Amino acid sequence: MIEINLIPDVKQELLKAQRTRTAVISASIITCIVAGGLVVALALYVFGVQTVRHAFADNAIQEGSAELAKVEDLSKMLTIQNQLNRVTELNDKKKIDSRVFDVLSAVIPPAPNAVQVSLLSMNTEESTITLEGQTKAYDSMEVFKKTIDSSVIVYNEDGAEKTIDLASDISTTDISYGENSDGQKVLRFTISFKYPEELFSAKTPVVTIKLSIDGNVTDSNLGIPKSIFTQRAKDIE
Repeated sequence: MIEINLIPDVKQELLKAQRTRTAVISASIITCIVAGGLVVALALYVFGVQTVRHAFADNAIQEGSAELAKVEDLSKMLTIQNQLNRVTELNDKKKIDSRVFDVLSAVIPPAPNAVQVSLLSMNTEESTITLEGQTKAYDSMEVFKKTIDSSVIVYNEDGAEKTIDLASDISTTDISYGENSDGQKVLRFTISFKYPEELFSAKTPVVTIKLSIDGNVTDSNLGIPKSIFTQRAKDIE
């Protein structure tokens, strides 16, 4: 059987173009309808659901405010509660400065290398202790310095015993001879060192200062010998 195409090629191309245009227009219409539906749904959510939720939230806030307004002395209660909440924070930050006397009791060498302290100062910002002292000679001063250098702090943290050095960056300055109140010639000096945060921290409730040469000192009530304190020796004229 013989088929003869009676439609010219131009006519076929025209029909094909019309079908393509119809498909594109249909797809565009469907896309617009879907997009319009999404916009409407979003508008309903924003202006409907969100508005309702905000209304419920506002009502809950107003009811809660009304209940709080009925509480007597509310402002005082809130102030006290705020202060109580800060007690723990302040307690953790406080320093137990009295431990400096435990340090002195631990590091002051016994006779014949005894040292007397004329001035003690602490710089909590730089974590340093400075001592102005006097002793009989250079050897005694070196014993004092080495005693500080060899001291360690032992404390408990989470049930485990830890040990850290008592001092670092130890330095001696202003070394000179002078005359004490008894008219005796003495060596005057200033010694300073950095201490670890754990030494005075309230987070370490109990510390022990151990020496490699003699005994240990704890946080218990210890008597600080008055003999380790004296007036600074005067200049030799």
